[in-house]
Amino acid sequence: MSNESNPLQLTGGAKSRSARERLYRRVLFLCAAVSVVVTASIILALSADAVRFFALVSPWEFFTGTTWITSRNQFGAIPLIFGTLMVTVIAALVAIPVGVAAAIYLSEYASTRARSILKPGLEILAGIPTVVYGYLALVYLTPFLRRLGFDLGTFNILSASVMVGILIIPMVSSLSEDAMSAVPDSLREAGYGLGATKFDVSTGVVVPAAASGIFASFILALSRAIGETMVVVMAMGLRPRLPPVKEGFLGLPYVDPVGTVSQSGQTMTSAMVQAVTSDVSAASPTYKSMFALGLTLFAITFMMNYLSNRIAARYREEYQ
Repeated sequence: MSNESNPLQLTGGAKSRSARERLYRRVLFLCAAVSVVVTASIILALSADAVRFFALVSPWEFFTGTTWITSRNQFGAIPLIFGTLMVTVIAALVAIPVGVAAAIYLSEYASTRARSILKPGLEILAGIPTVVYGYLALVYLTPFLRRLGFDLGTFNILSASVMVGILIIPMVSSLSEDAMSAVPDSLREAGYGLGATKFDVSTGVVVPAAASGIFASFILALSRAIGETMVVVMAMGLRPRLPPVKEGFLGLPYVDPVGTVSQSGQTMTSAMVQAVTSDVSAASPTYKSMFALGLTLFAITFMMNYLSNRIAARYREEYQ
């Protein structure tokens, strides 16, 4: 009777493991390729119809014109770009400080119990349909701002921008908190060892060390703000306009910021919705302007993400 025993094979032979690894590699490559193919398809689809639009409307008129009235075949996109940037800037002024402060609290000050309640609450806030935010801006936020002394119209840039800022706070706070939580505790301990307070460590050590992730959250949130549609359609209106230029001291021209945000406006996304829902043929310049605006919006978002990656890479190299 032989005393030899066969060893237990837990993971299979070398050939089996190699075959599984090749399968995993191909599946993962396919998933990565799908995202690239989808992005390239969107660009090609937008570009094809945008080229047809620019065959009907001069690109110079589109990118430098100051009047957007589709019924008169006036397709100057400057008022739409201005409205989009105004909403993005004001939303950033609301979301970035509040979101970063919330992230610092969740990462450095909150107890485990408080974090387990507050962070899911923020994520639920991100899941509320945007049409609800638009309704709240129109029915509640605008009257509230009027009681504070703002002379606002029914549709105005300020209410829409503030509500978009509230909308993107969860994205800023959640992603920034994840970046801060990933900072090694050894950096915090070094700060405490030098006699720093918790606030000093939070703002002078943790935030700079997590700067790459925080900047990435800013850009992702602002890209979300640029692409927002329902809030600006419901609260901002559908009237593209540029701010009136007034004559100030010594005849110098200036733009009144309060008067600008108190009026209605229109963003590129809401103009795209208006173009696709209007009663026009698919061959008309009005319908095809949707693709030119979409391509312009894609280019702006692409540049923002490119700058975000450059900034993140710079800070990542500094703090590694």
